[in-house]
Amino acid sequence: MIIQLEKNASVATITEHLKQQGYKATEVTTQHAHYLVAIGKKEFDIRTIGQLPGVRDVHRVSDDYKLVSRKWRVKPTVLDLGDGVSIGGSSLAICAGPCSIESEAQMEKVMDHLVANGVRLMRGGVFKPRSSPYAFRGLGLEGLRDFHRMARARGLKIVTEVMQVSQVEEMHDFVDVFQVGARNTQNFNLLDALGGVDKPVLLKRGISGSIEELLSSAEYVFSGGNEKLILCERGIRTFETASRNTLDLNAVPILKAKSHLPVIVDPSHGIGIREYVPTMALAGVMAGADGIVYETHETPETAASDGAQTLDFDESARLIRNLRRVYQLRQELE
Repeated sequence: MIIQLEKNASVATITEHLKQQGYKATEVTTQHAHYLVAIGKKEFDIRTIGQLPGVRDVHRVSDDYKLVSRKWRVKPTVLDLGDGVSIGGSSLAICAGPCSIESEAQMEKVMDHLVANGVRLMRGGVFKPRSSPYAFRGLGLEGLRDFHRMARARGLKIVTEVMQVSQVEEMHDFVDVFQVGARNTQNFNLLDALGGVDKPVLLKRGISGSIEELLSSAEYVFSGGNEKLILCERGIRTFETASRNTLDLNAVPILKAKSHLPVIVDPSHGIGIREYVPTMALAGVMAGADGIVYETHETPETAASDGAQTLDFDESARLIRNLRRVYQLRQELE
C-alpha cells in the first residue's frame, strides 16, 4: 500500500502500527510529497491506517510497481519543464534533433529548424553508447556545455543521454531532461542516482524489455525521490528482420492504463527506416502518446550516427505539421 503523509507525521508511530499488521514500510521523500510504501500480505482494514495522526491518505496497490501505478494516482502526471514547455496533459510534446551532437555548426542548423517550426524540445547525444568501439561516441561534456549554451539562447530545452553514475553530477546543470537509453534501463545504480536529482528522467524501454520491467525501472527512480518521469516506447527486439526493431504501439495504451506517468514514442529507433518514421510517429499519436521524439539532421546521409533512420529538415517540417493535425483529430475523437 501507499501512505501519503503530512509534514508533521510521526513516521516511527505509523511504521510500528504497520509492523504489527505484518507489513514492512519504506520511507520515500520526493520533490512533492512524503510517502510510506508498505509491503505485506495480511488482509486488514486500511482505514485504521488512514485514521492515524499525520496520514493524509492511504491506497491499496497490488502492483509490484506502486508509486508509478495509476491505481492510487488516477490523474495523469504533467511535467512542467519551465518557460511554457511541458510533457503530458492537454498538449502534444514534440522533441527532435540529431542522434549525435557533432559540431556547433550542426547544432545551429538543427536549432534554427526547430525554432522555425515551433518545437521547444531538442534531443541530441553527447555520450553515445555504440555497438562498435570504433564508431563516433559523442563530443562529451564539452559538447554538452556548447549544446546548453546555444539551446538557452534560443529558448530550447535539452534531452540528452546519461550513461553512468559518474556523469549525473557533471551533466546536471546543462540538462533539462536526462535520458536513460535502452541499454541502461536496468542499470539500477544509475536509476538510484537519478532518483536523487530534481530533473525529469526519460526512461526508454529495454531492447528486449517487458512493459512490467519498464515500470519497475521507473519505480526505482521514483522510490529514490524523483517523481519527474517519462516513459518511452522505442521498439523491442523480436524475430522480425525487416525493420531495425518492432515498435510496440500496444505498449502506449497499456502503459497509460497502468501508470500515471506521461508516455512518449520514439519511431526513429522503433522502426529504423527513414521513409516509415513519419507513419509510425503519427500512429503513435493515435495510440495515445503524450509526445513524439524523433531524429532529424540537415543531411542524414552525412550524419555521424543513425543516418538511415533520420529525417531531413523538409521531412521533419512536414511531420511536425502532420503530428499537430493528427493530435487535433485525436482530441476531437475523444
